[in-house]
Amino acid sequence: MAPRPARPARTVRTAALAALLLAASTACGGQDGTPTAEVAGQNPARDRIGTLSLHTAQGPRACTASVVQSPRHNLLVTAAHCVQSRRIGLLDGLVFTPGYRNGSTPYGTWPVQSVTVDPHWASDDDPEYDVAFVTVGTVDGRQIEDTVGGNPIATGEGFGLSVSVTGYPNESDEPITCSVRTRSQSATQERFDCGGYTDGTSGSPWVTEKGTVVGVIGGYQEGGETPSTSYSVTFDQRVTDLYRKATT
Repeated sequence: MAPRPARPARTVRTAALAALLLAASTACGGQDGTPTAEVAGQNPARDRIGTLSLHTAQGPRACTASVVQSPRHNLLVTAAHCVQSRRIGLLDGLVFTPGYRNGSTPYGTWPVQSVTVDPHWASDDDPEYDVAFVTVGTVDGRQIEDTVGGNPIATGEGFGLSVSVTGYPNESDEPITCSVRTRSQSATQERFDCGGYTDGTSGSPWVTEKGTVVGVIGGYQEGGETPSTSYSVTFDQRVTDLYRKATT
């Protein structure tokens, strides 16, 4: 089992969330030869990705999440530590704002209704199960997937995949993105190297060239202790089972 970090690296999860978000983030520079994420240009596919924040779109940020395909068209995927932990329980009052940019909320703000995490995470914050599926309510009578679309979840794809990772650092009002190749961290965890993924980017989806989601920033070290290396639980039978639980 991977060791847990001494402090959360990519999300802020205490009662003093608003105050902590004002603190300086880790520097964004990567190691020599490591690429650095760029501001993400506007793209309809990226509008499925958005911020998780408290109460309003402009409220304190927690993480990043994205819309995935589901039978009820109301499902997001993110990291489990973004929404629940053994230390503080469920983080109440979260809302999802897809396509957020510079204060703009082009598709509205969607209230989080339910959270599904694996029992291993719920009981022990086990980093091998740091994935969550989240349902959101309707806005103007519409489901989120019908509004912005959704990406399919893919499992059992292995390592060495070309992915695009888009997320929202807490210190920025625009998302960042990086095109990278996944690598094995262990038999059940994977990684990519690209600078700029600071607090707030936990939960950012790893999207393949086929448009499938094969990871989210989380897992080992709750996503990474430096902004230049990020991790994810390998999407395998664990995620298949969790998705089935969230959609039945």
